[in-house]
Amino acid sequence: MKAINKTWSVLLVAILMALALIGCGGEEGAPKETTPQAAQEQGQTNEAPADSGEELKTTYPLTVKDSTGVEMTFDKAPAKIASLTPSETEKLFALGLDEEIVGVSDNDDYPEAAKSKPKLGGFQVNEEAIIAADADVVFAASMNAQNAEKLRELGVTLFVNDPKTIDAVMENIELIGQITDRQADAKAVVDQMKQELASVTEAVKSVKDEDKKKVYVEFSPGWTVGKGEFMDEIITAAGGVNAAGDTEGWFEISEEKIIAANPDVILYTDDVVDEATKKTLDQLIKERGGWDQIEAIKNDQVIAVDANLLSRPGPRVTQGLIEVAKAVYPELMNP
Repeated sequence: MKAINKTWSVLLVAILMALALIGCGGEEGAPKETTPQAAQEQGQTNEAPADSGEELKTTYPLTVKDSTGVEMTFDKAPAKIASLTPSETEKLFALGLDEEIVGVSDNDDYPEAAKSKPKLGGFQVNEEAIIAADADVVFAASMNAQNAEKLRELGVTLFVNDPKTIDAVMENIELIGQITDRQADAKAVVDQMKQELASVTEAVKSVKDEDKKKVYVEFSPGWTVGKGEFMDEIITAAGGVNAAGDTEGWFEISEEKIIAANPDVILYTDDVVDEATKKTLDQLIKERGGWDQIEAIKNDQVIAVDANLLSRPGPRVTQGLIEVAKAVYPELMNP
C-alpha cells in the first residue's frame, strides 16, 4: 500500500515476521536478553575483574548465553566479526572493531565506514555470503527463531540480542565488549549514554504527572508502538505518556482510537514517503479523516524525528531520547 525507505521496511518486515513466528509483541523473540547483570543466573562464567583502575581485559575462555538461550564459549577474542542488523553494526563500530568487521547487512548506513563493508543480506539474509565471510561470531537483533536456527545448522556462531529497554541496550553493549575484549571501549560508550540519559531525566523531572503530555509516535504508515518496547520507554523517559501505551508491542493502529486518545504531540519518522503520492508521513497523518480534531494537529505539534535514532537499539538510542524530549518539551530541553 504505502512505500517506505529501507530502514523502516526492514523494521516493519522484522515486526511482521516476529509476530508470525514467535508470538511476541515486538521484532524479536520471547526469550529474555542476556546481560552482564543477568549473566550469573544465565550461565556466564569467567567474567573479567571489576575495574580497579587498570585496563579492563576479558578472561578467556568465556561462556555466555544470547537472548534465545543458546550458550556459546569463546576461547579468545573473535578476530572476524559480522553483523546482520544496523543496531548491532553501530555497536561494533562504537567499540572500535572496524578492522574485525567482515560483513554487515544491506541496510547499514552508519557510520560511513559501514557502507563499504561486504553485504550479507537485507530483508532476507544471504546465507552463502554469511558462510563465505567465515566470521568467528555473527551478531544479530530482530531475528526470528526459524532463521536463527537455520543459520546455526549451517555452522554459524550466531549471537542474538533482544534489548527492550535503554538499560538493556547499555548492558548489551557491555556484554559485546566483554566478548570482543573491548570492555574499556564499552565502558566509555555506556558512560556517554548514561550522561545523555541523565541530561533528559534532569530536564524533565519537574513535569508533574498531571501535566505530562500525551505522545503518539508513528514510525511507518499506520503503525505505532505500545508497552514493552524501548520506543515506549523513550517516550516515558522523555517525560511523556504513550498515547498507545494501553497495548503491548508493535501494532497497526485504529485511527478512531488515536482520535479518542487525543495526543498533545505526534512524532513521526523523517524518512517515510508514499510512493504513489510522494507525500511524507506527516502529510498522510494530517489528511486522515477526523484527525484535524486532535490537539497535536490543531496546535501544529506534529514533529519529525530522526528515524535511525528512534528505531535502533544501539549506542545512539540516548541521542534519540534527547531528540524526543526536545520535541515534547522544547522549553525544558532548550532553556
